Amino acid sequence: MPETPAARYWLVKSEPDVYSFDQLWRAPGRKTGWDGVRNYQARNFMSQQMRVGDGVLYYHSSGQPPGVAGLAEVASAPYPDPTQFDPRDEHCDPASTRAAPRWFQVDLRATRRLPRFLPLAELRAESRLAGMELLRRGSRLSVQPVRPEHWRVVLELAGISDRN
Repeated sequence: MPETPAARYWLVKSEPDVYSFDQLWRAPGRKTGWDGVRNYQARNFMSQQMRVGDGVLYYHSSGQPPGVAGLAEVASAPYPDPTQFDPRDEHCDPASTRAAPRWFQVDLRATRRLPRFLPLAELRAESRLAGMELLRRGSRLSVQPVRPEHWRVVLELAGISDRN
């Protein structure tokens, strides 16, 4: 029997006034394309490592306070981000072509509202989250990996005990 790959977890950042977790929750099928990522490392995480079913912490980056707002999952394989080809879109990349796209996206599906919002200050105060990418000084990636042990701690802090 083939071995099942280990679960992977991610954190994605969005400004709540641009696209909030509530908007994702209300979207048709609770799903949206995660477009507009224009950082090569974040792009590589999406295009090379994300898999359908991976867990996602949805983080409001500029809220007052910033923090984890909900849970989602990767709902598609990576595919070219259509905004790179649209000259009317702020994310247009004139150097990108349909034959050789530079930027990719995945679809995300909201899976669960948190029993309570988890502010960044509370995450920083939790010693079991030492080493979490989000909490590293200068960490600005909009898509970043989350270690399984950190995923479990975040869910515990949010009051969720029935999901690994």
